[in-house]
Amino acid sequence: MSRLTGKRDLLILKNITHVYNQQSQKIKVLNNINLRVFRGEIISLIGPSGTGKSTLLNIAGLLEQPTFGTISLSGHNCTKLSEDSKTILRGSKIGFVFQSHRLFHEFSAVENVMLPQLIMGKSKIVSKKHSIELLSILGLKNRLDFRPAKLSGGEAQRVAIARALANSPSLILADEPTGNLDATSAKNVFDILYKLVKSLDISCIFATHNNDLAKLMDRKIILKNGSISEQYLQELD
Repeated sequence: MSRLTGKRDLLILKNITHVYNQQSQKIKVLNNINLRVFRGEIISLIGPSGTGKSTLLNIAGLLEQPTFGTISLSGHNCTKLSEDSKTILRGSKIGFVFQSHRLFHEFSAVENVMLPQLIMGKSKIVSKKHSIELLSILGLKNRLDFRPAKLSGGEAQRVAIARALANSPSLILADEPTGNLDATSAKNVFDILYKLVKSLDISCIFATHNNDLAKLMDRKIILKNGSISEQYLQELD
C-alpha cells in the first residue's frame, strides 16, 4: 500500500498529453501524465528546463487546454468548462505565484493583494481588511503602502503569496517562486508558504530547480522527457 493511502484528492490530472504546433512540426511537451494532488500537501516539481513544468502548471491552473486528458478539481471535471467558467474557478480556487512576482508597480502592496478580491466582487472595505491581515501574517505590516520598487525581492514574493491567497484558494501553483532570490530569502519564502499550506489545509505544486528545497516537501515529482518518472509512479502503486 502507498504511504499516500487515505489522503483526500484535490486535483487529478488524468492522461494529460499536450502538443504544440510549431510551424510544420508537432512537439509533444507532455506525454500521458497522471497526477493526483492531495489536500494539505506541498509537492515539488523538478526537471531540466524544457521538460514541461510550466506547461503542466498552466494546464493544472486552467490557463491552457490539454490536447488530450482530463482535469478534475475538488471532484469537478474542469476539462470542458467554458472560458468564463474557468476564469471564475481560477479566481476562487487557484492561486498563482511566479518567479518574477508580477506585482503591479503602480500599486502598493496592500492594493496588489486587494485586486483579485475586487475582481471577484468583494467590497473595497472587506478586501482591504483581508489584505492587511494577510500581509501582517507574512511579516509585512510595515510595508502595506510600499510599492514593489521599494520592496526587497523576498518581500515582493511574500506580497505575491498574499495575493495568491487573497481569495482563499484550495490550490497554489508556484512556478520557480524562489528562482530570483538568494539562498536565505529563498528558504524564508519557502518556509512561509509551507506553513501556510499546512495551517490552511490547502495544496501546492512548487516547481523548482532548488534540490535543497525539494527535499523539504512532502513529495517530489520528476518530469523527464515530458513524462513523470517511474520513481514517482511507484509511490502511488
